[in-house]
Amino acid sequence: MSQDRPVGAIVENWTPPPAPGALRLDGRYGELVPLSAADHAAPLWEAFQGHDWLWDYMFAGPFDSFEGFRDWIASCEAGSDPLFLAIRDKETGQWGGMASYLRIAPEAGSIEVGNINFAPCLQRTRAATEAMALMMGWAFEAGYRRYEWKCNALNAPSRRAAQRYGFSYEGIFRQALVVKGRNRDTAWLAVIDSEWPELKAGFEAWLDPSNFDGEGRQKRSLSDWTAPVLKMIDPSL
Repeated sequence: MSQDRPVGAIVENWTPPPAPGALRLDGRYGELVPLSAADHAAPLWEAFQGHDWLWDYMFAGPFDSFEGFRDWIASCEAGSDPLFLAIRDKETGQWGGMASYLRIAPEAGSIEVGNINFAPCLQRTRAATEAMALMMGWAFEAGYRRYEWKCNALNAPSRRAAQRYGFSYEGIFRQALVVKGRNRDTAWLAVIDSEWPELKAGFEAWLDPSNFDGEGRQKRSLSDWTAPVLKMIDPSL
C-alpha cells in the first residue's frame, strides 16, 4: 500500500455484534418491551389522543381511527428493522411511547435509534430519559461502534433532545427524503463507542434519586454531564 495515501486505522479484534432481538430493557423508572398490537395499541391510542401534532415529523399518522392505529402497530410489530419497542413509565404505570432500532448494520457496527414518539404523559419524565439511556447502553454493550440519531432538520425539539442525550451533530443531508408529500432535509447526529463510558456515567448521575428534590425537580441538568462529550454542536440551537 502506498505510504502517501492514508487509510483508516485497523479495528483490532473486530467481531460484528448481534442484531437486536426480542429485547426487554428494564430500568429504575421505566421499561421497554417488544411493541405488540394486543398489549399496546389501546393504551398508546389513549395516550396519543388529542395530540395529532405528535405525528408531524413521523413517517406515519395521525390516525383517524383506533382500527387504523392498531393495524399500523401490528405492521410495526411484525418487522425486525425497524425493531419497535413500547415504553412504560413505572411511576405512573402508563404505556406512553415507542421507539425503535433501525438501519441495523452489524457488519459496520452501526445502529440507529428512531421512530421516537413520546405522548405528553411520558415527555420530560425520568422514564423517557432512562429509555433512551437503556437503548444506547444495549447497543454499545452489544458491541456496536456507532449509534445514530436522524430527524427532520426542521424538528428543533428532536435536535435539542439528541444533543441533551450526548449525540454530536454531523450535518444536514439536503433533500434526503419525501415524507407525506413534503421535502425532508435530514439532520444527522451520532455517538461513538469511545464516548459511551462518560455518557453512561452522566446518565447514571442524572437518574440517581439524589439528583431530584422532594417535588421531583432536577438539581442538575443532564446537559451538565453530556455537553462536555459533544464533539460538534448543532449550530441551529
